[in-house]
Amino acid sequence: MELLFEKQDAMLNATGMEIVRNFMGHVNWDAPMLCIRGPRGVGKSTLLRQHIIQQYGIGSEEVLYCSLDFVYFTQHSILEVAEKFYKRGGRLLVLDEAHKYENWSREVKEVAEIYPNLQIILSGSSLLKLMDGDADLSRRCRGYYMPGLSFREYLQFYKGIHLPSYSLEHLLADPKAVAAEVNKACRPLQHFHDYLKYGYYPFYLKNPIDYYPLIEQITNYVIDVELPQLRKVSPSNCRKIKALLNVLAQLVPFDVDISKMASMIELQRNTVIEYLSHLDDAKLIHLLHSDLVSVKKMQKPDKIFLENPNLLYALATTPVKIGTARECFAVNQLSYQYTIEYGKQHGDFKVDGKWIFEVGGEDKTFDQIADQPNSYVLADDIESPRGHKLPLWMIGLLY
Repeated sequence: MELLFEKQDAMLNATGMEIVRNFMGHVNWDAPMLCIRGPRGVGKSTLLRQHIIQQYGIGSEEVLYCSLDFVYFTQHSILEVAEKFYKRGGRLLVLDEAHKYENWSREVKEVAEIYPNLQIILSGSSLLKLMDGDADLSRRCRGYYMPGLSFREYLQFYKGIHLPSYSLEHLLADPKAVAAEVNKACRPLQHFHDYLKYGYYPFYLKNPIDYYPLIEQITNYVIDVELPQLRKVSPSNCRKIKALLNVLAQLVPFDVDISKMASMIELQRNTVIEYLSHLDDAKLIHLLHSDLVSVKKMQKPDKIFLENPNLLYALATTPVKIGTARECFAVNQLSYQYTIEYGKQHGDFKVDGKWIFEVGGEDKTFDQIADQPNSYVLADDIESPRGHKLPLWMIGLLY
């Protein structure tokens, strides 16, 4: 136990408080049990340690932060640690990297039943494994999904430019005022295309040279380790799944032809649909449908995007088309707080069933969304709105 407190103090002392993500304020930290999920590298562990510093300071033994990939947990159980911690007056047990511990959900559930006054915070990067564990804890545990950096947060983290976040309703109601405030603080277009290439994951600042290799490493781990272990994917098909991702990186966005995709990577059609669903669960891709109500449509996506533009640039083996990066950005930034459907006949996307968006460059017209109510063009390479043509970067201010 003393070793765990020593490790905690060392990590807290090494945790900076200069920049704290707005996500901190969206979490109900008083919940008896909560779980923060998100892709590797988005800053979950840092957020947890910052919360401890804010609420308890450094050196308190009322809180215990444990990463479950510590060697300590090869010989000690969660239940054992929780018992000793609680008897010493512990109030908050933070279990990071929960997915690294076998049967974590079963033991956490037991801890919650034995020590109902002990608050528990869970976190992990294996979205597939945490989803599997939710069945045991869904009634007790409040779940949160932590995305990578928005364009607004990129400006804050990387450039020291501080801007407020806005709801989509606010952006659409008064875009000129928002754009004027941003343009006072910076030239957004100066930074936007850099964000598309390397702004989503905070770890770029620490290791820019290895940024894309690290993204590939994260992707390979999901495909080579997690899919076979957690989704029973045949290891012999892992290379084909990587080929599938590579195809998507070259071609997305496009209208989906599952049979053609299956032929390209030599898999059965139904197998491709199944694998796409797994990749969507793992937050490596976004699957869009033109009708979220229809069960039939849920079986086959109408459009496919990689999860974020940085992933697109990391995995593509040919030059990325800017149109692809623009739409990938739009889906990524909008999907965190809103429901997106593929627009199909009218526009690229329909958001929350009421707003229609068409994405393109500065010269993008309204031809495809003419006479459609609540329709907007999100245009790259402009700094200020022109009627219902809004700067594409503006939706990067949503969180």
